[in-house]
Amino acid sequence: MRRVSVLAGVGAAVLVAGPLVQPASAYPPAPPGEAVSRDHLARLTVAPDGSMDGYDRDLFPHWGARDGTCDTRDVVLRRDGVDVTVDEECEPTGGRWYSVYDGQWVSDDSQVHIDHVVPLAEAWRTGARDWTGTRRETFANDLDTQQLIAVSGSSNLSKGDAEPEEWQPGNTGYHCMYARSWINVKYVYDLTVTAAETGALEDMLATC
Repeated sequence: MRRVSVLAGVGAAVLVAGPLVQPASAYPPAPPGEAVSRDHLARLTVAPDGSMDGYDRDLFPHWGARDGTCDTRDVVLRRDGVDVTVDEECEPTGGRWYSVYDGQWVSDDSQVHIDHVVPLAEAWRTGARDWTGTRRETFANDLDTQQLIAVSGSSNLSKGDAEPEEWQPGNTGYHCMYARSWINVKYVYDLTVTAAETGALEDMLATC
């Protein structure tokens, strides 16, 4: 299995006094292309999911402080939104977010969820139960890979902690990107995949 050290995040933009208007600079960094993704998928260890015994979301401390009053969630909301304004506490006061999972625009930030592309529970049963607390915190707040993305709350709730053979974005035009993103996160963090999961990912890669 592949072992890679992962740097912990990216600094947020500096806040200034009063509202800040910031158009979305980008969604998560682009994952490797189809060919590399297929190669990386083939390199992942195929194994049954492990036990959920001992799992607790609190074992993955998330939305850690980033810059001033901003936390990781705030950074993703600003990065993925359009015309986002925030107050002195880094809380959004305006903006719009396009949810690529279901092709919906959301204008109320309370209806926007920050999805862990590879869910925390999925990480736990595929290797993270053996990690240190520091590595789990890095995973839960990772801005360097495709692990975090702003989506509609309804699509995130429908996904839950499901693997790709159980749930895929309703927006079929995003299947290629979703598969590439999922594979890259698993590859970077050396997480295992099941045979069914691999088949579903290969099907989604076929849409690229």
